[in-house]
Amino acid sequence: FSSKEALLYVMAVAMLLSFSAWMSMLNNFVVEKAFFDGSQIGILQSLREIPGFLAFTVVLVLVFVCQQRLAYLSIITLGIGTLITGLYPSALGLYLTTILMSTGFHYLETLNQSLSLQWLDKKSAPIILGKITAAKSFTGLVVFVGIFTLMNYFNLEYKYVYIIFGGLTVLVGIIAWIMFSHFKETV
Repeated sequence: FSSKEALLYVMAVAMLLSFSAWMSMLNNFVVEKAFFDGSQIGILQSLREIPGFLAFTVVLVLVFVCQQRLAYLSIITLGIGTLITGLYPSALGLYLTTILMSTGFHYLETLNQSLSLQWLDKKSAPIILGKITAAKSFTGLVVFVGIFTLMNYFNLEYKYVYIIFGGLTVLVGIIAWIMFSHFKETV
């Protein structure tokens, strides 16, 4: 819990736990449970990209909160957004949970890139970033298998699967916040 590299792996895995679950079930969920039509799905996807477009605002938040702490808050926000998605199968509910989840995701992705460039030396950065990408891919695969297993063998509803993967992300964020050292920030 004193390794910057390990924290980068944890942040990457936490991100994919929620985002892969949210994204892989979304289209079926909104059609089967919220009865969305094509235009509503288009609005939802457009709303999902607004926090991405506004990710530069993370710089404004960094005036008040250090990067590592904001990364933890972003993990928790992403997890909460995913966790509550299944509880609100309505247009307004899904629009709001999507904005919440997407804000956590895009801030986390921005901070993860920034911290990676600060914490990794130039010589080892390409190798470690490649390994982190591999860990993210593997996590996505595990999430897909988990969703398939939970829905097909345990007959869980969408809302419970969202709760499980969002809850895992929140838990990882809280544990990382408590257990990892606070690393000194550099410019």
